[in-house]
Amino acid sequence: QVQLVESGGGLVQPGGSLRLSCAASGNIFRIDTMAWYRQAPGKERDLVASITRGGAHNYADSAKDRFTISRDNAKNTVFLQMNNLKPEDTAVYYCNAGIIERSLYKYLELWGQGTLVTVSS
Repeated sequence: QVQLVESGGGLVQPGGSLRLSCAASGNIFRIDTMAWYRQAPGKERDLVASITRGGAHNYADSAKDRFTISRDNAKNTVFLQMNNLKPEDTAVYYCNAGIIERSLYKYLELWGQGTLVTVSS
């Protein structure tokens, strides 16, 4: 089995920072693009940032200049450093990854269970 597990969410005041982590585990041959999405109540799930295996970044306009996505390929982990958080950043943040499973060489697109980020005074 292959799975993604997020961590690092919590309650933070406006202007504060959080660092989210997402670790992939299981019988993994290779992880391609990894990404962070978020979903607030009543809204669609939107891309926040993505990073290719080679390190190319893509950011939503709302995240650009405030958030930084990075990854450690050796540890199958992706991070999202979030600075200068705003109330509108409040959402459940989900990790997404394209993974090739080792044993059967199947391509999987997986989602983590989500971690809640609440930005409030």
